[in-house]
Amino acid sequence: MKKGILSALAFFAVFSGKAQTISQVRNLGIGQTVTVSGVATNGSELGNIRYIQDGTAGIACYGSSLSSVQRGDSITATGVLFDFSGLLELSPTNSFINHGPAILPQAQTIPFSSATESLEAQLVRFDNVNFVQTGTFATGNSTVQVISGTTTFDVRINGSTNIDGTAIPTGPISIVGELGQFNANYQIIPRNLLDIFPYVAPAREINIKVNGTTVLNDETYVVGTTTATTVTIENSGVSNLTLSGATFSGTNAAEFSINLTTGTVAGLGSNNYTLSFSPAGTGTRTATISIANDDSDENPYVIHLYAIGTNNLATEPTTNPTNLTFPLVKAYTVGGQYTAGTNAENYIVLWKNGAAVTGVPTDGTSYKRGDVVGDARVAYIGSGTGFTPRGIIANQNYHFAVFAFNGPAGFENYKTTTPATGNVTSQGEQIGNYYAGINSASTTFLSDLSALINPHTVVSYFNYKTTLMNQFEIRDTTNGQSYVTCVYSGERKVFDEPFDWTAVGYSREHSYCHSWMPTYPCDNPEQPEYNDQHNLWPTNLQQANTPRSNLPLMDIDGQIVFTYLEGNVGYSGSQLVYEPRAAQKGNAARSIFYMATSYNGQGGNNWQLPSNQSQESLKTWHFNDLPDNYEIARNEFIFSKQANRNPYIDSVNFACHVNFANMTYVTCDAGIDEKLAANFTVFPVPTSDKLFAQVNGLEIVEYTITDMQGRTIQSSSNVQVPVLELSTTNLKTGMYILKVGTTFGQVQREFIIE
Repeated sequence: MKKGILSALAFFAVFSGKAQTISQVRNLGIGQTVTVSGVATNGSELGNIRYIQDGTAGIACYGSSLSSVQRGDSITATGVLFDFSGLLELSPTNSFINHGPAILPQAQTIPFSSATESLEAQLVRFDNVNFVQTGTFATGNSTVQVISGTTTFDVRINGSTNIDGTAIPTGPISIVGELGQFNANYQIIPRNLLDIFPYVAPAREINIKVNGTTVLNDETYVVGTTTATTVTIENSGVSNLTLSGATFSGTNAAEFSINLTTGTVAGLGSNNYTLSFSPAGTGTRTATISIANDDSDENPYVIHLYAIGTNNLATEPTTNPTNLTFPLVKAYTVGGQYTAGTNAENYIVLWKNGAAVTGVPTDGTSYKRGDVVGDARVAYIGSGTGFTPRGIIANQNYHFAVFAFNGPAGFENYKTTTPATGNVTSQGEQIGNYYAGINSASTTFLSDLSALINPHTVVSYFNYKTTLMNQFEIRDTTNGQSYVTCVYSGERKVFDEPFDWTAVGYSREHSYCHSWMPTYPCDNPEQPEYNDQHNLWPTNLQQANTPRSNLPLMDIDGQIVFTYLEGNVGYSGSQLVYEPRAAQKGNAARSIFYMATSYNGQGGNNWQLPSNQSQESLKTWHFNDLPDNYEIARNEFIFSKQANRNPYIDSVNFACHVNFANMTYVTCDAGIDEKLAANFTVFPVPTSDKLFAQVNGLEIVEYTITDMQGRTIQSSSNVQVPVLELSTTNLKTGMYILKVGTTFGQVQREFIIE
């Protein structure tokens, strides 16, 4: 799924829980909950997915609850926007109302070149194409191709239909199906054998190309400032197509003309005409051309024209959007919405961490997501009134500014005064009462912890890309590109969307090695321990994953034999080991601790560490590299998918009570939580004007003051002092909580203002 600037006219979104058009919903942010209405164009023949259309666009709805929805049913569905390998879905579809049978949308006949984002999830038809393959369709799911001229297009055969295992038709065919997408490829998905039938040439069939590109009936073509444009009228029928003239309508109709009066296009032939544009003013110039003909179902053929006047810029929007709110706030994501601007076609959302956005976009400049604009970056650009920026981590204060603009690429006119602005703080740990009943002083602590975190919701190894990668790990960079970080080496791999493991050269690395697992091999069929997202991290396959192999993770104190950026293979004593970058050491240790705890005892297996993996090294890493806001956010995200948490992130002291060499419970001295608390001093209490805090021997790097209702009163993440001195003159009388952060973790204490 690719989102960018749409060359259509303005739209106005409707919020407050009401159903929106599918076109509006397709321009909101991933992760937001939406409600749409439409007619289902498939039933159970494609499994748990239903493609619905409403006259503005199409969208896929996914969920087992939809099993009763039949082809032609009108439904209103509520669900969460989700990007499944390029296909925009409501997944899960939380609820729906079936309004009963309705008029089934007809398939739109298009060429391969028109199978793009604007038609995704809609019913389409290809005519006069041939299957590349011969013989029979494979049993189960498969992908084959059809060809037109020299161009091929993917056909997805779903094993739940009656198509798989049947003979592949030979000769020219017509094929009807849902327009889907998988990674970078669009695909047509026929619903049953009736969707594939011999092609019969029509008597007359009009198709129009403008400057060589097909423009479908009722679509918009951007003329820009071009004064003369070639319009090609094609006839794919076998009889003559009669053209009876062209007329213009709309605001600036008088500025357009075409040298088409009447005429004939021979069967399988084409004629060229010239569309002329002569602007009589500045700003946006629009008109609609209607070409009368004797095609039975496309008379007239209508094209909306979007041109630019003498100042080379579109007309500026009247007002910017307003009412910027954040209905979605998590530790790993936030989602914004705003009320549409007046006479606005598109919006650009700028964002910045920690301070207000001051940068503004420049007229006539095209931006892509991730581009730098002044002191900010582009979080979203498009016609939607909602957005979900990528790269959110916990406990951060993000600022946004939303500007309206009009015009296609190169002709943008931005409304730069009084943008919609706002800020939101991402959540921190949301532990709640998850560990209620867990007592680290109990001899049953280890077994109790194991029972708490396993069993859990299983996410397949394949779906790691659509969950952790697409929704959390992947970040934006300039020019619309993205990057992913190799957790072992620190490499930032830049790529063009969509993400693909093979194309990028990355893999899913098991911190607790697959070969260490007592159930090895457990990947065919996949077992929960093989798929567990708490244990999987993105790494460069050849430069990090392969060199690590199943080597123990330890510090190198001898010869280094391989290096790639910050990841190294070398010797610890006489043992060959892998040492990842410093930022991943604690993360990797906690993944290993989690796996050993989660699956210990399952099937009677002991998940103790292999003899060559030092638990002392891992515990040292664990306490020296405590969970940061990235790891907290990752833990919260996985919790949202697997419904279980990594306890060693939530409470670092838990690791004190486990001997991972044999998976037994041990008593231990006060862990780091207790040590921090014992050395944390807040004075004077009560106070009225000044408050001092220190953690003996450690630098304070951040602090937050909250009231007893949990509301943030004052905070900073940019301090580095041995003693924190705060003015409290602006605080009302009452009780507050001061939380400070150090390089070894956080600690908090109550204080009183008198």
